[in-house]
Amino acid sequence: MSLNPQDLKYAKTHEWVHVASDASGAKVATIGVSAFALEALTDLVFIELPKPGKQLKVGDTFGEIESVKAVSDLYSPVTGEVIESHAALSDQLEQLNQDPYGNGWMIKVKLASDAGLDTLLDAAAYQKQCSEEQH
Repeated sequence: MSLNPQDLKYAKTHEWVHVASDASGAKVATIGVSAFALEALTDLVFIELPKPGKQLKVGDTFGEIESVKAVSDLYSPVTGEVIESHAALSDQLEQLNQDPYGNGWMIKVKLASDAGLDTLLDAAAYQKQCSEEQH
């Protein structure tokens, strides 16, 4: 599974979101971190992700990512329950940089509501934010 970055929604804190329905019709958000944020972090050394069952609200910290430069919190762009964490990432951090919109996904959250989805940026608005941050 590799997603097209143009089709995703983005949080101002650089997390990307892809929402799809599962077999039961429930909405599930797959969440990762954008290539822009990963380039800024460089040299990743550690990631901490939540266990399935954790309840998240928009803006809650769901984990952290550490590079040789800094430790950065990861923020939930949605409200719901973590149903899957990409545990293999902790041993394969290179997947984040190699395929941030595919094998670099971090968590899957079963949405409790659509809260937060309408505040997410589309790809064009996110690109604009990134270019402003570089100056």
